[in-house]
Amino acid sequence: MNKTVLIITSYFPPEIGAASNRIFQLAEGLHNANCNVTVLTPLPNYPTGKIFDDYKGKFTHQSQENGITVNRLWVYASNSKNKLLRLIAMLSYSFSLIWFFMWHKIPKTVIIQSPPLLVAFTSMLFLRKKNRTLILNVSDLWPVAGFELGALKKNFSYKLLEKIEHFNYKKASIILGQSEEILTHITSLYPDKTTFLYRNFPEFKAPVIEHHSESGTLKIVYAGLLGIAQGIYKLCNELDYSGLEFHIYGSGAEQNKIEAFISQHPELPIFFHGRVTREALHQVLMAYDVAIIPLLNRIYGSVPSKIFEYAHLGLPMLYFGGGEGETIIAKHHLGWIAEAGNYEHLNTVISTIKAEHISEERKKMIQKEAVSNFSFKAQMNRFKQLI
Repeated sequence: MNKTVLIITSYFPPEIGAASNRIFQLAEGLHNANCNVTVLTPLPNYPTGKIFDDYKGKFTHQSQENGITVNRLWVYASNSKNKLLRLIAMLSYSFSLIWFFMWHKIPKTVIIQSPPLLVAFTSMLFLRKKNRTLILNVSDLWPVAGFELGALKKNFSYKLLEKIEHFNYKKASIILGQSEEILTHITSLYPDKTTFLYRNFPEFKAPVIEHHSESGTLKIVYAGLLGIAQGIYKLCNELDYSGLEFHIYGSGAEQNKIEAFISQHPELPIFFHGRVTREALHQVLMAYDVAIIPLLNRIYGSVPSKIFEYAHLGLPMLYFGGGEGETIIAKHHLGWIAEAGNYEHLNTVISTIKAEHISEERKKMIQKEAVSNFSFKAQMNRFKQLI
């Protein structure tokens, strides 16, 4: 008999970004492993903070997507910087979850995405039963990450979030962590907790790497969320543009500032291409020399999933975020590392990148390393045995 699995998440396609891609791949991987998969998620609204046009005016929406049942619930959508409005948005989804739990039969195996902490807390609180396996998928450590980003201060609210965080860990049957740092943090609190290192490996056929003519100009690309944590606006201000072009794909909170900066500095070789689908992005990325992966501040526990995605594309990386990501880049010879937050060092590292460092042969070596070490299928097989 096939196992039935419910996945509770705040992000899911057609929303863009690492979070929605990660959960979609998890759902699809379990489906391909002969599980009956249902996803519980809000009506799509990220990152715009507005319900997508196809879902406006709906309280709930159910669909079948690639063999997966997707239930979308009402949410008060907002990406406001006002903390109260953000809290109301999270609480609204929590209330929708409670309503769903009351009127639907919940399977014995449930995977719950965290953060957001409040959504995970709601699920843990209402679904905790001895005969149910609650699997907490921790992609970032909150409230620690919030403090390191400058979004939270160590006050009463922080202490409350810590209590919620610990409650979630305590009630989980199994905890998945996307990094060794996350699992180290959790086992320091609950040494006997069953944990599993679940990296955000991509699942797509590695493209054939073709030779591109050398223009003499280093083409650096950033693709992803244009949020505060990534610091792309500051990067635009700090890069030394002699001998390079900087290409940007994505959307987010800093988009208007970035577009305004480009408009005010037409002399700089910065190109903003907007948002494209993941499939289209894979094609356009192949034309660039180096992908930059920045974080404005080093975030404990964070390992950008872009590392594994770009490696499968054979795209050399320039990592500028500190932490465990540096270790992965260095261990697997995926590119260059610049000291987190040190823009002078970043520009120095860029100046050392030569044509022979981004050759077709080098890209093929990176891709081979990814296929050997970042296998989604092998990881999914191990995870399936665990649950």
